[in-house]
Amino acid sequence: MSNPPIWAPWRMDYITGKKPDGCVFCAIQSDDRGPSHHREDLVLVVQEHAFVCLNRYPFAASHLLVIPRRHLSNLSDLTEAEYTSTMLLVRQSAERLKAATNAEGLNIGMNLGKVAGAGIAEHLHAHIVPRWSGDSNFMPVIADVRVMPEYLDDSWRRLYPYFADLPGSHADAP
Repeated sequence: MSNPPIWAPWRMDYITGKKPDGCVFCAIQSDDRGPSHHREDLVLVVQEHAFVCLNRYPFAASHLLVIPRRHLSNLSDLTEAEYTSTMLLVRQSAERLKAATNAEGLNIGMNLGKVAGAGIAEHLHAHIVPRWSGDSNFMPVIADVRVMPEYLDDSWRRLYPYFADLPGSHADAP
């Protein structure tokens, strides 16, 4: 018995969409973009050494990325200040994400290098993925499709208030 096709037309944005000439993470947090583009770029906060944004192609609703501002691919290349700031922001983001989504658990990790699964291997970043009991079903296994129960902008609007108290650059309130 063959399985019927299951459509995920939003993936075409990723496949055919315009890709930046350089690093997407550097483009998002460049000085010429600024806070007026934070919502469009799905950015929740930009600090001196790191920033937080929603993953545009998430594994689950409200999938966050914590990204050092400096373009580098090796964890050991971070200065002590960059490392401390980034890891503190990972911890703060995890707390806020859990509170905002009522997640029962979180996956937190870094894929260091292309062979380790990094989609953007040239710019170090941490993933924070909220998890709930029963949130995985047959779709990823049978059809290689993820079901996203929420639009990215809705996730951004829900998470924004939880990050507004962090020091750094923020978009105007939604």
